[in-house]
Amino acid sequence: MIAPSLALGLRAIRLTLRRPQFLIPLFLMPSIFLAVNTGGLAATTRLPGFPPTTNFLSFQLPAAMVQSLMLSGLQAGIAVALEIESGFFDRLITAPVPRLAIVAGRLIAAAALGAIQVAFFVVGGLLFGAQIAGGILGVLLVIVLGSLAATAFAAIGMAIAFRARQASVVQGMFPFVFAVLYLSSAFFPRKLLSSPADSISALNPLSYIADGLRTPIAFGLHGAPIVEGFAVTFGVIAVASLLAVAGLRWRLADAA
Repeated sequence: MIAPSLALGLRAIRLTLRRPQFLIPLFLMPSIFLAVNTGGLAATTRLPGFPPTTNFLSFQLPAAMVQSLMLSGLQAGIAVALEIESGFFDRLITAPVPRLAIVAGRLIAAAALGAIQVAFFVVGGLLFGAQIAGGILGVLLVIVLGSLAATAFAAIGMAIAFRARQASVVQGMFPFVFAVLYLSSAFFPRKLLSSPADSISALNPLSYIADGLRTPIAFGLHGAPIVEGFAVTFGVIAVASLLAVAGLRWRLADAA
């Protein structure tokens, strides 16, 4: 189980690195949004109720991370759908490979890529003046949480792909990604969101993941948001992984 999962994970990473049309948007698009938001919305820190921060770039940096990780999850789903369309998936299930390794391998690749994505934004943020309030430990927490979040989003993407079976359908989920992102506290504090966005944000798991990433960067090692971020992320991984496995079984039954 472990060896096939690692092999499939390495294959997924190699394919991602060979497809710049998939890889570049994960870094370029969130970076553009980050630059625009940081340059044009810094005055929002003076609004009543905005958490005290002296570095708006540090506050916005986790939003770029979450956006990049969500796009990565969507790309994982597109990659699975392309493998189904090309017939590679049918060849894979005829090989002596544990079925769960098909899901596990893709999740391993997502976790590794997620760590790289988060590290990219941490380094880029530091180069442009961001400050990491939590220091080295804060950076490590952010990378670990980002890697886990990437795993969760990839599992969701896979679950959709196994059901949709077409890359175009999975790609059509792109607007939904931004809807979920903006109906969270990724870009702005929950208290400053108008109704009903504030209520939706409170129920949106992405809010807790974003706050878990933001706290070590912008505010320091304050326990509650970080613990909540990890707890919600593990919960999403569990549910999404079950959905991905169920989707795989449905796809295997359909192919039989």
